[in-house]
Amino acid sequence: MKTDVQLPAATDLKKPRPKKAPELPILERRNWLIHLHYIRKDYETCKAIIKEQLHETQGMCEYAVYVQALIMRLEGKIQQSLELFQSCAILNPKSSDNLKQVARSLFLLGKHKAAIEVYNEAARLNQKDWEISHNLGVCYIYTKDFRSAEEQLNLALQLNKHDLTYMMLGKIHLLQGDTEKAIDVYKSAVEYVSIHNLTFKHTCFILYTMLLGKYQKAFEHLGNALTYDPNNFKAILAAGSMMQTHGDYDVAMNKYRVAAYSVPESPPLWNNIGMCFFGKKKYVAAISCLKRANYLSPFDWKILYNLGLVHLTMQQYASAFHFLSAAINLRPRMSELYMLLAVALTNLDDADNARRSYEQAVQLDESNLLVNLNFAVFLYNQGDKKAALLQFQEMERKVNTQVDSNINTEFDPELVEMAQKLGAALQAGENLYWSKPGKDSKSSQRSSSSKPSSSQQPLGTNQALGQAMSSAAGYSKSMQITAGAEP
Repeated sequence: MKTDVQLPAATDLKKPRPKKAPELPILERRNWLIHLHYIRKDYETCKAIIKEQLHETQGMCEYAVYVQALIMRLEGKIQQSLELFQSCAILNPKSSDNLKQVARSLFLLGKHKAAIEVYNEAARLNQKDWEISHNLGVCYIYTKDFRSAEEQLNLALQLNKHDLTYMMLGKIHLLQGDTEKAIDVYKSAVEYVSIHNLTFKHTCFILYTMLLGKYQKAFEHLGNALTYDPNNFKAILAAGSMMQTHGDYDVAMNKYRVAAYSVPESPPLWNNIGMCFFGKKKYVAAISCLKRANYLSPFDWKILYNLGLVHLTMQQYASAFHFLSAAINLRPRMSELYMLLAVALTNLDDADNARRSYEQAVQLDESNLLVNLNFAVFLYNQGDKKAALLQFQEMERKVNTQVDSNINTEFDPELVEMAQKLGAALQAGENLYWSKPGKDSKSSQRSSSSKPSSSQQPLGTNQALGQAMSSAAGYSKSMQITAGAEP
């Protein structure tokens, strides 16, 4: 007997399949791949993928445009990156990140007021972004609005205790001449920032050394910095420059040799090496190093100053005039530059322009004795004894002011000797200070007026210590000497 057995259908035995993952929208399909190649710094592949993505989306993919703009900026094409970031801001006007990048590109192009406007617009979209407040403060510094800059940086510190913000806030106080507030800012920064951060220890070194004259404290901070990172080239340059300031040129050169492995193309490094050779009276080597520094940083006025000084010492007055004129264009409010320019013009037999340069130096100067002394020597040699006596008396007034306030009681022996000779020639009477014989004073052998001494301490040997403080090294214990001729 046959029985019919009904088998279940084959479809009933299959298990249910999982649902397929939803496909990404076409606008965002390759974003992950773009990001992957960008963080690997494979920019060529990244740009090829971005080109395909923008072609498929007809330029509507915000992320692809954003990364393309970042790559353009890295390649130095700031204007093109600005245009692309502006496209991102049009695609997504509610994104504060897009506006921040637009403002950043404007800042890099030097359009600081336009950058401030865009940053303010970004701040309205995101009021708790530390980066916006910090960058606003930096922009205000460039527009010389220090009050607004200080407000924005303090607001940024309320949102995030960041080391860069402390650095910029301290810089504002330094630019305003308020050293005490700057020191307070850096001291408070050390409490919040990692002890391994060398920036603040290095900055304290600059402050204590060049502003307050506390050399022992400076060495402590520098030693701590090198303990945490023995290969930190900034700390090595700082140590070398301090040794160079005290005349230890060979030890300083050993320090610079170590730093050269890390930063072989550093303008401050080559500037300092050049001035070491200058201190050792190897003038041709000094000029070679300084010209390399000038090639690497053509708009650094301190390098141009040193080049002018070395050429003056070598009696190459036309070359000295060239470099000092360039330095004055970059630093028009510095009296010493006009003084050295006048020395060069005097030796080029251009007495009229030399006198004008001296007058400009006297007008700008408030405390440097050499300006008045050199001007008095020049006027005496020109036969204008009455005007020379006035400059000599002004120099004596500055001396008495410094001695009374204990600002500087150690003067270079050559300066003292020169002042004594000039005072006797002018019959100005004996000053209580100048009547004291200078230690190790040596007679000047030069006959022309106002020639620079080869022992003059050059300005800017410490310029590796930082942008805000780099020129302060020229005003160390021993004054610079450029007057060296008998009246």
